[in-house]
Amino acid sequence: MKDTLGVLLAGGAGERLFPLTRDRAKPAVTFGGIYRIIDVTLSNCVNSDLRRVYILTQYKALSLNRHIREGWNIFGSEVGEFIEVLPPMKRVSEKWYQGTADAVYQNIYSIGAEQPKHVLILSGDHIYKMNYGRMMKQHKDSGADATLATIQIDPDEVKRFGVIDVDKDNRVIGFLEKPASTELRSPYNPNKVSASMGIYIFNTDVLIPILLKDAEDTTSSHDFGKDILPKMMDNFRVYSFDFVDENKKEALYWRDVGTLEAYYEANMDIVSVSPVFNLYDSDWPIRTYQRQYPPAKFVFAESGRTGTALDSIVSAGCIISGSSVRNSVLSPDVRINSYSEIDASILFSHVNVGRHCRIRKAIIDRDVHIPEGTTIGFDPEADRQRYFVTESGITVVTRDYSLFETPVNVDYFTSE
Repeated sequence: MKDTLGVLLAGGAGERLFPLTRDRAKPAVTFGGIYRIIDVTLSNCVNSDLRRVYILTQYKALSLNRHIREGWNIFGSEVGEFIEVLPPMKRVSEKWYQGTADAVYQNIYSIGAEQPKHVLILSGDHIYKMNYGRMMKQHKDSGADATLATIQIDPDEVKRFGVIDVDKDNRVIGFLEKPASTELRSPYNPNKVSASMGIYIFNTDVLIPILLKDAEDTTSSHDFGKDILPKMMDNFRVYSFDFVDENKKEALYWRDVGTLEAYYEANMDIVSVSPVFNLYDSDWPIRTYQRQYPPAKFVFAESGRTGTALDSIVSAGCIISGSSVRNSVLSPDVRINSYSEIDASILFSHVNVGRHCRIRKAIIDRDVHIPEGTTIGFDPEADRQRYFVTESGITVVTRDYSLFETPVNVDYFTSE
């Protein structure tokens, strides 16, 4: 991977993940207690021995930029290795990024300065484990100009994906963007359909002229999946790489956590006894930046109060004081006070839950104080009067809620 430059797209607004993205970029949203979503893709890069990565940011990126600076300054710049944030510079355009291809085009000079032979395009909002070196090997062996990663999906899921028509030699011969249905079937599995994962490898000498041409096309949406790759099929060698999962489970694991429901389910996937997504594999570590907190603490084993957590992730600095937590993810520095019950919920950092609270199927944003006796997740209509509730019944409690319940804490106004 020494001749490859990674370009990680992390500038999307993340409207479907609102209100969690109201104050932060989607890749900066907490995942699995101690991680940010972007940590999963960056860990894939490190584990794949990809050591030159640009991260293209744009939307509300302060906490994301800080997280990258504090947690991912791990390579040696003196030997040409880096993970570097590139904010929008409008160097070749007066507009913000108009699409995935336009984001790369607007950083074309930074890419050219590194003189890579290949460019690997990645997204910062997916949960999966993948060795990009496997994909690169096929790309080189096949003599491809471009290779896109695909995953096998059920035919009834095609309306959510870009669908790829692939021949028996792995060459891409057709694209369908989120069709209502399709008769296409994958050559890898006749009962499945090949869908794009949003991961692309390009030969740099092919990518640069194509981006320049696309930038001049006023009818283009400047997107790799919609515009760039479909137009390349006739004149270039475009191939598919079928996803090889490093998660070591029977079922392939890849999640687009672009919606609240998908984000919630991905977190629930890691709290079971045998987690669907394995955070504990020493052969494929997922790394992050962690602030210094004391160990988690469980207190009271008498007087009718017992601090317990079952089938849950409890991060450093948490105190579960005479309360019960089940099937939940607790981020660092969370306090659960006596007689409270937390079930199937995700609590971000610095949440304080008062006594006698009952919380179920909820996402509590950072710095929120839940007053004593509060009930969340049991009456959707009542919750909608105060919180954000999804169609599937997930209640999201945002930081501004605490401003009306408790005195203003100056920490609320600090960045993540």
